[in-house]
Amino acid sequence: MDFNMKKLASDAGIFFTRAVQFTEEKFGQAEKTELDAHFENLLARADSTKNWTEKILRQTEVLLQPNPSARVEEFLYEKLDRKVPSRVTNGELLAQYMAEAASELGPTTPYGKTLLKVAEAEKQLGAAERDFIHTASISFLTPLRNFLEGDWKTISKERRLLQNRRLDLDACKARLKKAKAAEAKATTVPDFQETRPRNYILSASASALWNDEVDKAEQELRVAQTEFDRQAEVTRLLLEGISSTHVNHLRCLHEFVKSQTTYYAQCYRHMLDLQKQLGSSQGAIFPGTFVGTTEPASPPLSSTSPTTAAATMPVVPSVASLAPPGEASLCLEEVAPPASGTRKARVLYDYEAADSSELALLADELITVYSLPGMDPDWLIGERGNKKGKVPVTYLELLS
Repeated sequence: MDFNMKKLASDAGIFFTRAVQFTEEKFGQAEKTELDAHFENLLARADSTKNWTEKILRQTEVLLQPNPSARVEEFLYEKLDRKVPSRVTNGELLAQYMAEAASELGPTTPYGKTLLKVAEAEKQLGAAERDFIHTASISFLTPLRNFLEGDWKTISKERRLLQNRRLDLDACKARLKKAKAAEAKATTVPDFQETRPRNYILSASASALWNDEVDKAEQELRVAQTEFDRQAEVTRLLLEGISSTHVNHLRCLHEFVKSQTTYYAQCYRHMLDLQKQLGSSQGAIFPGTFVGTTEPASPPLSSTSPTTAAATMPVVPSVASLAPPGEASLCLEEVAPPASGTRKARVLYDYEAADSSELALLADELITVYSLPGMDPDWLIGERGNKKGKVPVTYLELLS
């Protein structure tokens, strides 16, 4: 118990000495040991790394989980070392609602069939989002969080210890300076006419005491300087390790970009497939909406003879001539546009023609498109000037 009280008193004295030194430095009444410029640069880079890592971590969490309540719940589960429960993504929830709506409104109706198709696509999008969140959390968020909760805490602890060692060193310097000043004052030769012999004895005794105090202060200064230098070296090594942290975070950033690229590629592929399905079904439900027809729904009531009527109808190529590539060659020079049903279309993406029967496209250009009987619903005939060829419907935005 006595040992603990002595240790407590000693710690209290050290804390008081540091507090006095810190206060005097703030008021400019005490000298402060300055660190070298390289060390200060290491400190600044470490602080900057910590601050930006925190911001990137928080914003990435917002990107992966926009719901703040869900983020708080996941944080509490992690702090309690419990497994985070599986959460339904927004896409999967939307798919569930669409499937239930189709079941109630009629899965065999055109609207119900479309709802089921879109629901399946949204379910696939939700599954892709779940995989992306899981991959990004492991490959990107976890290393950033480990740095803040591991390496940075160690660096902060050593920096606080270095600060204490510096305060002790400066306090020892101030104590030695005061002891030397008192010693010089005590050894000053007194006036022989105004000083009694007894004062010579007291002056000599005081001088000896201040000599001992100077020796003690010098010894404490040497010890404090050694501890400060040792702690400065330890802190310097940790701060120089920030470069390795940057390399690790760079590798994690590449993994994050890779997972994000995979996620968006999957989303694009799913939506492209859905657009093709909806395009084919919409052409069947709304004939003439996207493509023009070359023949009226019923023959016109006219007194013109069959021979004359046949002569005025546009010449339409056979179905075989419009077969996909590989089945039959398409003689585009022989294909004439229908008398009605042509439309303007804006190109959404660049498209490189696979063969001579297709028309290469550039994004944002306007072309004329039309369809012919027997054509694949995913393709149209496109014209640009004197060039003509097949173009995919998914690359076009049909204009009115």
